[in-house]
Amino acid sequence: MISKTYNPKEIEDKWYQYWTENKFFSSKPNPDKEPYCIVIPPPNVTGVLHMGHMLNNTIQDVLTRKARMEGKEACWVPGTDHASIATEAKVVAMLKEQGINKSDLSREEFLKYCWEWTEKYGGIILQQLRKLGASCDWDRTRFTMEPSLYDAVIEVFVDLYNKGEIYRGYRMVNWDPQAKTTVSDEEVIMKDIQQKLVYIRYDGDAGSITIATVRPETIMADAAICVNPEDERYQHLIGKKVRIPLINREISIIADEYVTVDFGTGALKVTPAHDQNDYALGQKHNLEVIDILTDDGKLNEKARILVGEDRFVARKKIIKMLEESGNLEKVEDYKSTVGTSERTGAVIEPKVSLQWFLKMKDLSEPALKNVMDDTIQFIPPKFKNTYKYWMENVRDWCISRQLWWGHRIPAYYMPDGTCIVAASKQEALKIARNKYQLFALSEQDLTQDEDVLDTWFSSWLWPMSVFDAFKNPDNEDINYYYPTNDLVTAPEILFFWVARMIIAGYEYRGIYPFKNVYLTGIVRDKQGRKMSKSLGNSPDPLDLIEKYGADGVRTGMLFSSPAGNDLLYDEKLIEQGRNFNNKIWNAFRLIEGWEVAETADQNPASAKAVEWFNSRLNKVVAEALDHYSKFRMSDALMSTYNVIWDDFCGQYLEMIKPAYIDGKSLPIDSQTYNATLEIFDALMRLAHPWMPFITEEIWQNIKPRADKDSVCIAPFPTAGAVDEEILADFDILTEIITTVRNTRNAKQISPKEALPLAVKTGNQARYEALAGLIQKLGNISEIRYVSDKTDGISFVIKGDEFTIDLGSNMDVEAEKANLQKELEYTRGFKKSTEAKLANERFVQNAKPEIIEKERQKLADADAKIKALEEALVKLG
Repeated sequence: MISKTYNPKEIEDKWYQYWTENKFFSSKPNPDKEPYCIVIPPPNVTGVLHMGHMLNNTIQDVLTRKARMEGKEACWVPGTDHASIATEAKVVAMLKEQGINKSDLSREEFLKYCWEWTEKYGGIILQQLRKLGASCDWDRTRFTMEPSLYDAVIEVFVDLYNKGEIYRGYRMVNWDPQAKTTVSDEEVIMKDIQQKLVYIRYDGDAGSITIATVRPETIMADAAICVNPEDERYQHLIGKKVRIPLINREISIIADEYVTVDFGTGALKVTPAHDQNDYALGQKHNLEVIDILTDDGKLNEKARILVGEDRFVARKKIIKMLEESGNLEKVEDYKSTVGTSERTGAVIEPKVSLQWFLKMKDLSEPALKNVMDDTIQFIPPKFKNTYKYWMENVRDWCISRQLWWGHRIPAYYMPDGTCIVAASKQEALKIARNKYQLFALSEQDLTQDEDVLDTWFSSWLWPMSVFDAFKNPDNEDINYYYPTNDLVTAPEILFFWVARMIIAGYEYRGIYPFKNVYLTGIVRDKQGRKMSKSLGNSPDPLDLIEKYGADGVRTGMLFSSPAGNDLLYDEKLIEQGRNFNNKIWNAFRLIEGWEVAETADQNPASAKAVEWFNSRLNKVVAEALDHYSKFRMSDALMSTYNVIWDDFCGQYLEMIKPAYIDGKSLPIDSQTYNATLEIFDALMRLAHPWMPFITEEIWQNIKPRADKDSVCIAPFPTAGAVDEEILADFDILTEIITTVRNTRNAKQISPKEALPLAVKTGNQARYEALAGLIQKLGNISEIRYVSDKTDGISFVIKGDEFTIDLGSNMDVEAEKANLQKELEYTRGFKKSTEAKLANERFVQNAKPEIIEKERQKLADADAKIKALEEALVKLG
């Protein structure tokens, strides 16, 4: 006997330990079984579980558990990403607390601290996923910096370099002055901020010109002033020189159509080192590039003034200095968009820098084609347009980062600066000796590049590298599990990660890395804000699990979470998830508490109820499987929820539960009882992917199980035969009982008072089969079949007329008013249905079954109108 109340804490750790000890989640290639594989989007090794992880990983677990129950060789590969910027930032902060600066350490010393930190904190999020119930194959846990995966990254870099796809060059990049590294365009978050638009006058012998800028601290890096050649105001100044205020360096006034005449003053300061557009303009006009900022965003010696000052401090000081020099015309408030680093929040500094790049145009073509032709399916497909835009406008990928934690770029420099790319220093030395005939050269003469590779340059190989596809390209795992089946991830990393994995898959395996990409929405609060710790609007997922149980959180998160649409989080959803668990628990306790009469014949009404529910369950299973096949995850959950809460608990149990006499339950016949346990078994298997813990606990208690048996490896329900006739009959039964109960409530008649029911029908056999349930559920004393109208309150269902004899409780005038009101409504309904069927466009375009449904509605309305008119005549 299970406990009186459901307490998740008592069962969750117990069953998770049972699953892992018995290796139910472990997977090995099995030629006799169809593989099903998901690779986890590797969370940052620095990370802890947040609401987005909860949503994403619950969906992955649902898909994996269902596949496992369907007899597939299910393999969900877990792991973590080394997260170069985030991890290095955390280690630097930790060292700072100990009074240690990164600059005081050697690379090897710093990396030692990074590994210590990773080993201490790196497994936290994977442990937290266990609390959620994640059924990962933990023996397969991978880390992007472990030797095999590290070597794969190096091998790919060398290969692409040798193919001519990787090159090194000066380009304008996004520089994060706080992390002191480049970041990709996708890692730049644009924010609207209020700034000062500063109008500055540049004086020259031929005249003066005024520009407007939000970055006065960069005037010392100006290379020219640019105007539109058609702008009559400045034509006399084109080709002339003016002096930069405060430093008096002369620059030319040039002309280019790029400048908009009616924007600002119509004159633009051109600063090639510190603006993306200015850089392009500078290249076109062969202008000098003067970088006046250090890597940490301070003015350097080239600025000539305010050397060592932070860029934002310098901005304020320069405005004051310009005012004192008389070059400040005016200052206005101005709202503009500024790029910030996703990782550190620092304002991004455009910077010309020597970096490593991967050519993307040719590599991207198979990845674009195979998404657009649906070889790879996006769910929802609306994201194909975004993907198409990115891929058709793809730019070379800056893959180098100025960090120490990560995959060090395998480029080695000879004393004269010659670069050799090789997997190791030993390989580089061989190349140097063979290619350049430098036989006296030693390893000590080679210096490795200081930079590491962008973190995404390792994770783009993830679906292959987790199976050691580079170390052993023809191994059993990669041949069996790859390509994987589904990827569940967030739309914001569609280009960052998904597109690049597809590119790598076609480049190195000649096929897609996954067949389906399910894109979750963003978890937002009631105000529509993205949940984050900084805003204080994100609950701790572990606190929610502690309060509501893992199953409550899992179902609550997915009650309303359609693919690609944001989830507006409300804790009431999680409460409803817990309530669902309690409903299931209490239903099983009720059944478990019944006394069974082993020799009693089966109650005919109960037999009918069992027949109905099995048909209903088969229909719901078919619906749920259809939802799963289309990745309508919330719909699949709601089908499961409704059949358990409404159909099973709300109707079926009421139909079969034994009567209570003198406060004691009568026994239930064994056939109905055993059939109910079989139904409960099927329901637990249907619900298991969503609610693994409670379903395991109940499934184990339904009947004695074999040693090392589990619902997680029991067969998932399959759709059996559906008797549409009995389903239709029970829809009528539900409507009869609802109307009888509503009539009792309206007339304030006690539920204990039995009432007689008269039925006028052309299908008496239907109601004879349902008679036992009608009498039980409606407390009907007798059912009479009549050919004429009888006294009482009447109602019509599907053309059949039912009359409840209320005796002295009958109010004739009130009943006439109710019948008249219903008649008017039904006539209006008939009119709208006739109009729909008279609409040629509707009849031509609608499916035949839809048209037939409308015609049936019309026939039912005709029958109902006739019955209501007769009832009114009868009442006078």
